[in-house]
Amino acid sequence: MIKNKLKQIWADNQPVLHGWLSVGNPFTAEIMAAQRYDAVSIDWQHGALDYSDLLPMFQAMKASGTVIGARVPSLDPAAIMKALDAGAMQIICPMINTAKQAAEFVSYLRYPPIGVRSFGPTRAVYAQGTNIHVEANQEIIGWAMVETKEAMANLNEIAATPGLDGIYVGPADLTFSLFDGKFAPGFDREEPEMIEVLKAIVNNCHQNGIKAALHCGTAEYAAKAIGWGYDMTTVSGDSRLLASAAAASVATFREAVSQTAVDASPIKGGY
Repeated sequence: MIKNKLKQIWADNQPVLHGWLSVGNPFTAEIMAAQRYDAVSIDWQHGALDYSDLLPMFQAMKASGTVIGARVPSLDPAAIMKALDAGAMQIICPMINTAKQAAEFVSYLRYPPIGVRSFGPTRAVYAQGTNIHVEANQEIIGWAMVETKEAMANLNEIAATPGLDGIYVGPADLTFSLFDGKFAPGFDREEPEMIEVLKAIVNNCHQNGIKAALHCGTAEYAAKAIGWGYDMTTVSGDSRLLASAAAASVATFREAVSQTAVDASPIKGGY
């Protein structure tokens, strides 16, 4: 079975740059994966896609060599195992609020005797190679999403779950939940009380010997999070990057046309 490159990056004391896909299109996925992200995950929870999109997107990204993953819709063994059998090397599971749920998640990721993953690596056997039943338990990375007040109350117990590789922070939901709607959901939090929470999470993860990841809106904020100790940061995503690049291009065009009109205006007066 192929090795998970993220583990080597961390062994070299380097952070992981993570890309995000929410548009259900193989060509979009191929373009994103070609930009030299360390890993790219498909958002099967909130993305505009389903499993029939996910599989060809995995196929389109294979040639890039990036580590491929998915955020599954929920703590559902069928979805988790199906994403793994399609070739995912990392799984992000949303709304993990208790240690019990974290343990369930781990069990769905791992083959016996550690877990209860059913054997049937339909595409994975071609994408990842043979001996999956022996090596997958070591190579597959599982992230439990912490994004609620309840999860924060159980943070240490979740982080201490045997077999869990890391906690992935969803700052939009977490901020909204923690402060009872005082702050609107969103990325790149600047509120001092939220920054304190984000730092506490990464410290707790490292105390429990696991990794910490943060979903970010900009590269600048992601770099700041790396400075706090985060091991993986997600920088924006396909739909947001497309929108921002298109908006910048339109603004540049409008400004250029406006300036051209000024330069071409007739000179008043003269002979």
